[in-house]
Amino acid sequence: MDDRDEAVRLAVYRGLAASGRMPAHDALAAHASLSEAEVAGALERLAAARHVVFDEEHRIVLAHPFATRSFGFSVMGGRTIWWGGCAWDAFAIPHLVPDEPHALIATTCPACGSPHAWTVSRTEEPDAPQVAHFLVPVAHVWDDVVHTCSHQRIFCSEDCVEAWLSRTGNERGYVMDLPTLWRLAARWYEGRLDSPYRRREPAEAREYFASVGLTGPFWGS
Repeated sequence: MDDRDEAVRLAVYRGLAASGRMPAHDALAAHASLSEAEVAGALERLAAARHVVFDEEHRIVLAHPFATRSFGFSVMGGRTIWWGGCAWDAFAIPHLVPDEPHALIATTCPACGSPHAWTVSRTEEPDAPQVAHFLVPVAHVWDDVVHTCSHQRIFCSEDCVEAWLSRTGNERGYVMDLPTLWRLAARWYEGRLDSPYRRREPAEAREYFASVGLTGPFWGS
């Protein structure tokens, strides 16, 4: 990336990590030593490169793993509350943010509305019976990333997954237990708050998924 784009990317991610809020354009401009017009151009290029996601009103709604509105997951640290962009992202935030050894992740089951919360740390897999359901295979995440993230949710059990699928008419996606979700999230965003940041190539991503126990159907075709 252009150095200016990388400076804006870093300011976005560090701002979200520190406060849970998207920095304003003037704050990004000051941090990156750019004009607000240059910041706007950089954000367009970052969106094209899949570092940030605009919503239908052209506001940044996702800078994975952070979201700027609810996607069903809150992540509460000792000093900051974040929105997690999906189940994967919510479990990734405690691994990524500095000075927060653990966080309380909360959500509700999409099938029955039961509330769930887990204290998630960087060192121990959660001992919990719930399951995560990923409706969209990873290979198709960016076909409609907002739709994808809206449908990476945690259910009480596989029975609740099946009840939700029956009610909504969706086909079954990939189901994993929460220890597997924790392992998936643990190192996926390593380096995102540092510079320069390099995204994984598809082959590297497949290797990473295999290393945490996720098989071919998780990737999709």
